Amino acid sequence: MSQNVLLDSVILIDHLNGVDAATEYLLEVAPRASISAITRAEVLAGYDPGGAAHVQQFLDRFNFLPIDRPVADLAAALRREFRWRLPDALQAATARAHGLLLVTRNTRDFPPDRHDFVRIPYSI
Repeated sequence: MSQNVLLDSVILIDHLNGVDAATEYLLEVAPRASISAITRAEVLAGYDPGGAAHVQQFLDRFNFLPIDRPVADLAAALRREFRWRLPDALQAATARAHGLLLVTRNTRDFPPDRHDFVRIPYSI
């Protein structure tokens, strides 16, 4: 059985921008995929209120993971350790707190050879 995943915003943005590799990947993992509060906010920030409704419906298809106290505390520790920006630390903390793989294309902040909880599903 494949592991459950936390989708980083770049994967969803790629899909919404018509990147076939992202769409194919989402079709493969949708039943076992979650998004975080960070992912939802980052994706929706790219749309004006008139265009956000269809994107909100799309995002509602995924399991939603809020930022709770344990995630926030872990994010603070990860930010100190890796000097990540807070959104990246929160993404990593959410994935780790829930035992998920973080699926992203952000190899600059999340090099998969350094972080075993990170997967890069495709490249552009």
